[in-house]
Amino acid sequence: MFGERLNRARSASGLSQAALGKATGVSANMIKKYEHNESMPSSSVMIRLSKTLDVRAEYFFRPVKVELKNVEYRKRSSTPKKVLNRIHADVLDQAERWLQLANLWPNFPIKRFNPPASLPDEIFGIEDMEAFSELVRSEWELGLNPIPDLIDLFESKGILVISTDVEIDAKFDGLQAEINGQPVIVISSLWSGDRQRFTLAHELGHILVHERLANNLDEEKVCNRFASSFLLPQKAFVEHFGEKRYDLEARELYLLKHEFGLSMGACLYRAKDLGVIADSLYKKLTISFAKKGWRKREPGEQLPPEKTFLFEQLVYRGLSDGILSESKAAELMSISLMEFHQQRKLEDQGSLSANSH
Repeated sequence: MFGERLNRARSASGLSQAALGKATGVSANMIKKYEHNESMPSSSVMIRLSKTLDVRAEYFFRPVKVELKNVEYRKRSSTPKKVLNRIHADVLDQAERWLQLANLWPNFPIKRFNPPASLPDEIFGIEDMEAFSELVRSEWELGLNPIPDLIDLFESKGILVISTDVEIDAKFDGLQAEINGQPVIVISSLWSGDRQRFTLAHELGHILVHERLANNLDEEKVCNRFASSFLLPQKAFVEHFGEKRYDLEARELYLLKHEFGLSMGACLYRAKDLGVIADSLYKKLTISFAKKGWRKREPGEQLPPEKTFLFEQLVYRGLSDGILSESKAAELMSISLMEFHQQRKLEDQGSLSANSH
């Protein structure tokens, strides 16, 4: 158990065995022996390992072990294996803490996810995603309005959202998996809000269309269409832009982005998908975006990232209800007991911004 956890923590940190050994004053070969459970570190080395890897000592002896099932990475072909290992290790750590927390409750207050009952058994065309997304919105009573907090919505439906702060740049587009039958979606805390939201909606699409697609359909394209239509329904789009346009102002797209949380580029593509603009205008505006550098970074104020507060809220709720102790709460939040005391008493400004898990 210790060796596996040490290996995972080292992977999450991005350190080689040699680099970790150098930082903790032991040889690379000794780190290898630790990871293969052929030797155990002394208490002083254990402290240095914890400090270097930024984990609490309890992490190495945590009794709960989880397995990510049905893992689906949405990654670029150029994504280094080292990056994927770091993401996987971070997600496993957070998932284990979730499961630890859940096991402490007599009745954990997170519902099981159930897809909307009215969804069709089979999807025959990509255009079907317009009606499909409307059914989801209708059953979840969302109407046509913008969804202000997608993470909060997903968590209320029984989908866990894990936010990783691993430096992943543009080489990773999200991850979807299951933990004990509970769907999990992983996003980056470093992404802009519109990229997070599209990824969340796209991964929701994968969950909902599972085993429903006709064999000739490309699942990635289907889920892209679902994400756009779920975030910005056709009726709402037409209300804002009209049924037919022969030109568009960039600021129209900018305002729509900040109202519905969908990038300007995705709003432009949505206009083409719905036949509001011709393919020729789409190409013209896309070329203009590229020349201005807007395809890499869109203009104006960026959409702030969404955050998940559910884990921390449940830790404090469990503390208040006497389900867990202060030391256990600090361990679950992966902070020192002193830091936990400061956060609990709101003694510093930093404590007012919740950790994302």
